Amino acid sequence: MVNIGEKVSPFSVPATGDKNVSLKDFKGTHLVIYFYPKDNTSGCTLEGQNFRDRYKEFKQAGAEILGVSRDSISSHENFRNRQEFPFDLLSDEDESLCRQFDVIHEKNMYGRKFMGIVRSTFLLDSKGVLRKEWRKIKIKGHVDEVLEAVKSL
Repeated sequence: MVNIGEKVSPFSVPATGDKNVSLKDFKGTHLVIYFYPKDNTSGCTLEGQNFRDRYKEFKQAGAEILGVSRDSISSHENFRNRQEFPFDLLSDEDESLCRQFDVIHEKNMYGRKFMGIVRSTFLLDSKGVLRKEWRKIKIKGHVDEVLEAVKSL
């Protein structure tokens, strides 16, 4: 598990656009990694749209955005195209990135317990050091808070 103030371990994960994305690809750039439970669900769609709508501001502040879930690349491609996301979505089907950031936890929905992604966002500085994390986030106002944190780096 990664802690604030520590360098994030290298990773390489399949991404939209028929590529693998690695941490080293973002050297010199701040990186926002947001984990979400499932493509094409209401909350995850709204969260992605919020990041999409502020994307230019994140880029101007020197940051890139990545969305991560356990969905397949084909699901991600469909979701990304439908929502016109300008950033990549990473497919973490083996949960390696989710485990590194400790976002897989027991959840309870309609009395059924299961292991799932807890909506979380992480901000890495241009050297790959974790500077801020948001766990169990509420979508409303979240992207504004993340953008302010990026601007303060």
